[in-house]
Order: sequence, then structure tokens, then C-alpha cells
Amino acid sequence: MSIVIKAINSGDNNLKKAFVKFPINTLYKDCPFYVPPLISDELESLDTKKNPAFDFCEMQLFLAYKNDKIVGRIAAIINHRANEIWNKKQGRFSFVDFIDDNEVVEALFSAAEKWLKEKGMDTIIGPIGFTDLDPEGLLIEGYDKISTMATRYSYPYYRTQIERLGFEKDADWNEFYIPIPAHTPERHQRIATMIGERYGLKLLSFHNFKQVTPYVSKLFKCLNKAYEPLYGFSALTQHQIDYYVKKYVPLLRWDVVQIVIKEDTDEVVGFGVGIPSLSAALIKSRGKLFPFGWFQLIKALKSKNNKTVDLMIMGVLPEYQGKGVNAMIFNGFIPSAYKSGFRFAESNPELEMNNKMQSLWDGFEATNHKRRRAYIKKLK
Repeated sequence: MSIVIKAINSGDNNLKKAFVKFPINTLYKDCPFYVPPLISDELESLDTKKNPAFDFCEMQLFLAYKNDKIVGRIAAIINHRANEIWNKKQGRFSFVDFIDDNEVVEALFSAAEKWLKEKGMDTIIGPIGFTDLDPEGLLIEGYDKISTMATRYSYPYYRTQIERLGFEKDADWNEFYIPIPAHTPERHQRIATMIGERYGLKLLSFHNFKQVTPYVSKLFKCLNKAYEPLYGFSALTQHQIDYYVKKYVPLLRWDVVQIVIKEDTDEVVGFGVGIPSLSAALIKSRGKLFPFGWFQLIKALKSKNNKTVDLMIMGVLPEYQGKGVNAMIFNGFIPSAYKSGFRFAESNPELEMNNKMQSLWDGFEATNHKRRRAYIKKLK
């Protein structure tokens, strides 16, 4: 049977729901390593009125059908702001899932590439979302490991199919699994004390949102500067910052949030933000908050039986990188996380060329257990 590709109109909510639910209810229904996102969150991210990324992004969604059944999906995205910053004419593919069928894969990518080319793009990269805080990269190692909340699982055949279409490596990310020691290593304690005194820095710890409120915008200002040179990054707008604060702050456990400030100016120079792993809870919820999904999530967030914390974001101002600010962050994070019952930390993807970031795990018996890849291809 021939493959039918349907382009989803922005107002077609039924097809959007089918787009979101395809991997959750069909493709990965029986996969023990796949962590389904919340359906409501996915729909919100695709909503042009709710996701602030659409202030500077365009998107077209496609569904592939075979024998009247959905067999694949893909999103074509243009981040005009990133293109302007990096002087590119790049389109992106994201939300990509498909059965292992050559015709399906060819039809999906052909539709996405055609749309991007008609929009004036000369290159396609992916899988990359709207912004750097969306899931990035195709899983190419670690197929027997459960995903984190902020990443996406993919079957091994995805890589084979995408490379068969002529895509080549553009960038890789590594992910690490790190045992949390009972005490901060003596070396980190010593460096933390020395760096704090030398540069007039102070580590802040928090017990509630009210305490951290004065530092939220300063944290994102630090993030924008720290991430500026990284692959495909464009600084977050205030609209985006407000969106992410509303979305993620309710999930925070203050015992795994650390911020380093310059004492005389109150400027944020470094930070580390963790969230208790929600992977097991999301697997049980199957993407739904109701009737019982919310209970699983609250249990994962609050329970001391949850032994893993996801390191969501971490950053240090460029002028302070390599000076030991990370030791200050760890000096607060390690004893606090261990006391709260966490025994393992899982990093989110870190660019392989970001040596300063990956060197943080030296001496922590960290295991590089997953790898992800962004691909690139010239549009013809």
C-alpha cells in the first residue's frame, strides 16, 4: 500500500492529539525504556498561542499513514532567531518517530525537507526542538537504559534509517550516571572554600520558592551567557523565561537547587538545578495526569524512596569557568542530596566538545551510559 502523508493544520486539534499519542500508545507501548512525556505538556509545546518559542519559530507537523493507520510522525521547524544569530538558513526536524519501513521514513523526511526548502532553508538538522531546553539529539548508544524526563528514547533502527537518507553527524551529546558520595570529596571542599574567599563568592541554598524568587531572572541571565557559545543556542527571551519558570519551578526540590552569587553585587555566577527523577512515574502514568498520573508524579517528587536525581541544568558565567565554581555547587549539592535520600544523579545531555562540563565528573566514578547525535544534511 502507498504511504499517505498528512500535513496538520494549526487548528486541527484531533490530528495534533493523534500526533502526540502515536509514540506513547502505539510505537513504544511495550518498550520498558521509553519514558512518555505528559500528553498535556506535548500539546502545549505545539500550541502556537501557548509556547513562547513561536514568537520566533515556525512549524509544520506531518503524519504518515499506511493502511489507514498512523505509522510515523515528524515536525519541521524553523528557529529564525537562531538562524539570525548563527547566520544560517537551517531548518530542523523534531518529534520524529516511525516504524522500521523505508517508504515511511522516506515519505516523512521528504515532506519535511520540501516544506523547509520552500521556506528558503538550505540545510536540515536534527532531531532538535524549538530551543536548547527542548529534547535534543537521537539516541545512538544506551538503548537498554531508561530515558530521563528531558530526553527521548528511540529504537536502534532510527539511526540506520536516518543515516540511510544521507544525514551525517553534526554534534554529539554524552549523558552520565553518577553515584552520589556520602560526603563531598576533600578536594572539592578545599577548592570551594578557596574560590569563595578569592572571588568573594557565596553559595545559596533554599527552602522555598519565596527565597529563590529574587534570583530567578538572574539565574536565566547567567544561563544565557553560559550557553551562548553552545551548539545552536539562542538566548531565552523574557517570555520564554516566564514560561519555563511556570512550567518547571513547581517540580523543584529545594534541597537540590544550588546558586552561587557574587556577594558584593548579588550577581548569579553559577548554578545547578536538579529534579527528582520522574521517569518511573511517567512510565506508570502513560502520559496522563488523570486519574492517577498526578499521584505517581507527586510521590516521585516528595518520596525519600526515589534514589535518583536528574541534573536538569547547570551553568557558570564564562569569566568564572575553570576557576572552581563547580566545586562550590557540589559542596552544597552532595551533602544535601545524600541527606534527602538520593544515591545517584543522572546528567542531561552534554555536548561532547564541552570539555569543561564533562570534566566535572572526574573523580566521581561517573559512567558515560548514553550518547545522542544531531544530524545534518544539505537540502537539494
